[in-house]
Amino acid sequence: MKDIVDLIGRLFVALIFAYEAFDTIFYYKQTKMMLTEYGVLWRQDLLMGLAIFTLVFGCLLLISGYRIGLGVILLLAYWIPATLIVHDFWTFEEPQRRVEAMIFMKNLAIVGGLLIIWVNGAGRYSIKRLFATTRVRGVN
Repeated sequence: MKDIVDLIGRLFVALIFAYEAFDTIFYYKQTKMMLTEYGVLWRQDLLMGLAIFTLVFGCLLLISGYRIGLGVILLLAYWIPATLIVHDFWTFEEPQRRVEAMIFMKNLAIVGGLLIIWVNGAGRYSIKRLFATTRVRGVN
C-alpha cells in the first residue's frame, strides 16, 4: 500500500508543476507581462525558457522516479524564488495580504512535500527500480 501511495503522491505533486509549465507556455505573453509587473526585467525570455525546461524536466524525473533528488532540486530552484517574488504577502494591504499569505503557505507545503519525496525516495514503482530489478536473458 505504501508504494502505491508514494506513486500517487509523486503524481499529484508533479501535476502541480506540469500545470505550471503548461500555463507558462500557453500564456507566454501574459506571463512575460507579469514578470515585468513583479520587477523581473533581466532576460525575461531566457528566464522563462529556463523555467519551462526546469518545470518539465523536474516533473518528468518526479513522475518516473528516476533521479528523484535532481528532480526535486530543479523544482525547488524554480518554486522557492517564484514563491518569494510572486507571493510576497508582507508587502500587501489587507485583505489581499491574507490571500497572498495563504498561497505562500500552500507553496511552503508543496516545498515540504518535495522534501519528503526527496528523503523517502521514489519507492517501489519507479523507472530506477525497474532498471535495477530487470534481468537480461543470456547474460551470466
